[in-house]
Amino acid sequence: TPWEIVGQIERIVRDLIKQLPSEEYKISDDVAIHVTARIDPTATIKGPAILGKNCLIGPYTFLRGGVYVGESSIIGFCSEVKTSLIFADSAITHLNYVADTIIGSGVNLEAGVVLLNYFNERSDKRISVKVGESVVQTDTEKFGALIGDGCMLGGNAALTPGTILEPRTIVRRLELVEQIQST
Repeated sequence: TPWEIVGQIERIVRDLIKQLPSEEYKISDDVAIHVTARIDPTATIKGPAILGKNCLIGPYTFLRGGVYVGESSIIGFCSEVKTSLIFADSAITHLNYVADTIIGSGVNLEAGVVLLNYFNERSDKRISVKVGESVVQTDTEKFGALIGDGCMLGGNAALTPGTILEPRTIVRRLELVEQIQST
């Protein structure tokens, strides 16, 4: 399940680093950077992390806790990405927070999008997800979102923990997506 994968991302990324060709990736301190990737010198990257071919990591970004950034993806100015997989051709433009999340290919997050991963306001912190018409208990307290290929999230949108977006979903600017109402 996606939430089980998120719980294993650090190990998965470390295992993938061992398989990367040394002629294509510079590998140091559990961080693998493709030779064509562009990383702003003000970015902070704490391994394990893989930054793929032609990806761009912008100024003052912070990557931590196990991160995979796929080919030609962008993590823009002042964004934080924690324990997440971001597949090819996706853009986390700027001033975004992405945690414990899996993002498909061709996804765009406009400025200020927040993908929440924890229910601070609830006494029961366990996260449930909505799959079709069913509610599934994940038995975890940390899971952000599963975002399908081609989704577009407008500026300052927020997704509550456990959000699942079908491919090509559009989330409007300033929209709060809460698939399971709090009790």
